[in-house]
Amino acid sequence: MEFWSNLFELLFTPAFAASVLRITTPILFAALGGIMARRCGIMNLALEGTMLTAALFAVIGSALTKRAVLGGVSAALADPALAAKANFVGIIAGFIVGTVAGVLMALFLAYMAVGLKADAYLAGLAINTMTTGGTVFILYMVAGDKGISSSLDSGSMPFIDLPIIKDIPVIGEIFSGQNIMTYFSWICVALVYFILFKTATGLRIRAVGETPSAAESVGVNVKKVQYIAMALSGLFCGFGGVSLSMSYVQFFSRGMTAGKGFIGMSAMNLGNASPVGTAVAAFLFGFFDAMANVMQSMSIPVQFVQAIPYVATLVGLVVFAIQSENKVKKLKAKQAK
Repeated sequence: MEFWSNLFELLFTPAFAASVLRITTPILFAALGGIMARRCGIMNLALEGTMLTAALFAVIGSALTKRAVLGGVSAALADPALAAKANFVGIIAGFIVGTVAGVLMALFLAYMAVGLKADAYLAGLAINTMTTGGTVFILYMVAGDKGISSSLDSGSMPFIDLPIIKDIPVIGEIFSGQNIMTYFSWICVALVYFILFKTATGLRIRAVGETPSAAESVGVNVKKVQYIAMALSGLFCGFGGVSLSMSYVQFFSRGMTAGKGFIGMSAMNLGNASPVGTAVAAFLFGFFDAMANVMQSMSIPVQFVQAIPYVATLVGLVVFAIQSENKVKKLKAKQAK
């Protein structure tokens, strides 16, 4: 009884709610990337590897740009104005380089799946395996670091205090003071909805994903639309990678995605590739991930705590499978009538 009492005390706090929003950020970005891929008829299993690649190149791009602006002088010894300028330029460069890396990885998958007609599932898994070791190799070649970018002084995305909201008790503690990438992730939910349901490009993406032959019969270039959708998928994954290595931490570490790409895919499936439903599912997975972090401070076996987010993912996939089966049964029942 005391255990549950302590757990509830830790969970029902503004600090915990704020941590859920923070942890949800990369999961949500990955899930949005998964939506764009699935809507065009391609299951992007390379979300994990794409985010990992983007996280690495964001750090490299930011650190090298800062170093170039500072002219080799340490940021601590440089003129404060120059150091501030170098940090700002480094943040912008890291964001751009990271997102471009994400787009290129997604286009690479699209080329294999669309251009070469390779199996998208196997190609995605191959990319994940390649990036697990490839990112460490690239980091070593660029900076001489093994596993963590300790010698790369990269920038960090700013934290923002929301006017008015920051002064509201509890609400301000939860929603104000978050990293800019956290706010941006929820803006991207609206952006994905707008692209898919309010633009001609979104209509083509949905048409290609549902019935490619029908879309092609009315003059839609199916391959072009799939490449565009996969580029958008990589863009959002790139945002997720940047949020991992340039928001709450300022470094890249081996395997820092820690399954968030796969969890994002589960959120996308659970939300049935709907922007709003996917966002809710991503928040739910973020809650369980944050709860696992809280439970580490209690007398609970670490192995059990680490398994919680993945158990939640499995449960989510089971729910999705049941929902899909029920929809198929209802469709067959209507057709029988």
